[in-house]
Amino acid sequence: MKNPKKSAASVFLSVEKDQSLSLCAETLTYSAEEKRRMVREKDVCWEYAEKLDGNKVRCKFCQRVLNGGISRLKHHLSRLPSKGVNPCSKVRDDVTDRVRTIIASKEEVKETSSGKKQKLVEVKSPGNVSASKALMSFDTPTPIQKVFPNVTPMVPPPLNNLENAERNIALFFFENKLDFSIARSSSYQLMIDAIEKCGPGFIGPSAETLKTTWLERIKSEMSLQSKDIEKEWTTTGCTIIADTWTDNKSRALINFLVSSPSRTFFHKSVDASAYFKNTKCLADLFDSVIQDFGPENVVQIIMDSSFNYTGVANHILQNYATIFVSPCASQCLNLILEEFSKVDWVNRCILQAQTISKFIYNNASMLDLMKKFTGGQELIRTGITKSVSNFLSLQSMLKQRSRLKHMFNSPEYCTNSSYANKTQSISCISIVEDNDFWRAVEESVAISEPFLKVLREVSGGKPSVGFIYELMTRAKESIRTYYIMDENKCKTFLDIVDRKWRDQLHSPLHAAAAFLNPGIQYNPEIKFLTSIKEDFFKVLEKLLPMPEMRRDITSQIFTFTKATGMFGCSLAMEARDVVPPGLWWEQYGDSAPVLQRVAIRILSQVCSSFMFERHWSAFQQIHSEKRNKIDRETLNDLVYINYNLKLARQTRTKTLEADPIQFDDIDMTSEWVEESDNPSPTQWLDRFGSALDGSDLNTRQFNAAIFGSNDHIFGL
Repeated sequence: MKNPKKSAASVFLSVEKDQSLSLCAETLTYSAEEKRRMVREKDVCWEYAEKLDGNKVRCKFCQRVLNGGISRLKHHLSRLPSKGVNPCSKVRDDVTDRVRTIIASKEEVKETSSGKKQKLVEVKSPGNVSASKALMSFDTPTPIQKVFPNVTPMVPPPLNNLENAERNIALFFFENKLDFSIARSSSYQLMIDAIEKCGPGFIGPSAETLKTTWLERIKSEMSLQSKDIEKEWTTTGCTIIADTWTDNKSRALINFLVSSPSRTFFHKSVDASAYFKNTKCLADLFDSVIQDFGPENVVQIIMDSSFNYTGVANHILQNYATIFVSPCASQCLNLILEEFSKVDWVNRCILQAQTISKFIYNNASMLDLMKKFTGGQELIRTGITKSVSNFLSLQSMLKQRSRLKHMFNSPEYCTNSSYANKTQSISCISIVEDNDFWRAVEESVAISEPFLKVLREVSGGKPSVGFIYELMTRAKESIRTYYIMDENKCKTFLDIVDRKWRDQLHSPLHAAAAFLNPGIQYNPEIKFLTSIKEDFFKVLEKLLPMPEMRRDITSQIFTFTKATGMFGCSLAMEARDVVPPGLWWEQYGDSAPVLQRVAIRILSQVCSSFMFERHWSAFQQIHSEKRNKIDRETLNDLVYINYNLKLARQTRTKTLEADPIQFDDIDMTSEWVEESDNPSPTQWLDRFGSALDGSDLNTRQFNAAIFGSNDHIFGL
């Protein structure tokens, strides 16, 4: 071997005992301690720290003093709590990523070095010790081996890195009984990507760290996000949503959320079981929530009919001059659909359809056969309420009509004795071949689809208060068009709509929003009813209580209605039906500044809470799981984070083709599947997601009349 050029620190050492090589080493110029100090001082991470006396360093970001030198500083900057060092709260993300890369590379070097040492031990094992026995000291017993030491552990087949990673993720899901739908979560892939960046040797946070450090930190991050959104309230105002729910322990829980155009945030949950029927206590509770957001910022409060509605609403209206109390538009629409489903012939149609679905979904071979004929598509759908599920499932079944008929007449079905000769089978065949049944399905879909469309519009979490009047009127017009030759049926369903509108939905704020919506105001086909104008003026008097505040309001209303000034410019006219009404007023309403401020506040509000009710199942899980029998503060923090993460996800994905009124999975305990009186635990099946388009329906072309340009609207 040719010796390299000598250096002050060069050393050559051979460890092979059976070879007679001499030890050759130069005299060291520096001591070992001095060498280590020089290496430490060259560490790139020193630019983020100040060296103090002894082995102490001060972080330049948070000014915290650490014992242990540069190594402790690295773990401090990496923000990895499992390393036993308090993570830095002010370090930049790019610095954290850089430090984590440095740590990961050193861990990899250590792992490689450790592997070489292990190979040396194997080579040097005494002859009377087997190679397998020599390796035993390096294997850590698995949890299964600790509990059942005599059981042979499951040995996985040889896998590549990708397969091995997927296998271990699958084991994590199976061992902890996790719902497979978790893999659809946006944070699922983010977690995997973040772990991959840390490299080998990353140790996940402990249960205690999750419960304390990270729970508090993520809650603080979300609170800061909500503070940023509060800045827009001075312009747009906000809506407080009070959502009630009774859990499986008969507790009356109230969720409070705050919504504005940019985002909706979960505020808190209150257990009101002890005073749910006490108006005074509920009024005090609402007072405290209003004060949390500032009365000057709150435009309206949406609450459902499960409250002592009249008493609480009167208290708010009497004590807060500029706040409106509004019903939930989605709840009203759901009640309309519920009344539709109670009409005799509609109810009979639903029960017959459920006979078919129950027969198919409670027989594994029948379910496989159905999937074969439908191309893997499900026959039914699960909506956000029972009545929505009924009409969505009828839509789906109507779409599959020809395939169902083909299935029940196929040789695969007729020759299978396991189900072809059953009593339920005979009933199903009779229903499928009954033309009167399918006519009833077509008719049920025709009368429900216009209101399902309205429900979709108001349940998406976007400001929709300016559209509810128009949408409801057009839905009514579609029923008039469909039943143009059947006055009795037309009256039956329109009476239901009018009664629920009058009792459940009508609000002066909705009328004012319709009047201020440029897409409606400038539509030549629209003639406003006197009652709508009256409601609009009442709203102005409420929001502009002082005479000096509304001195010029009459001339500004004239400027708006006649489209003069900026209202009449080409850009404003082109944007009337394209830009959201609140944004349109912000851009083109300068010619009427007082009316502009009022219009933006009104048109920036939601009119429904159904988007947020979708999270009750997760909320119930947090409240009821045994693992979460923890202190109330921690429980509230967990609910706060979970709810806001889901709301943030909906905000990011609301532009996608997601149906806000139906779930991704089928409820296997619903009346469309479950046969027994005692439902089994919920099971979920994947199903196709897109809603049935109206063009797929062959029912008097009713859909063409839903938004016809020649129909007079605002006949409510």
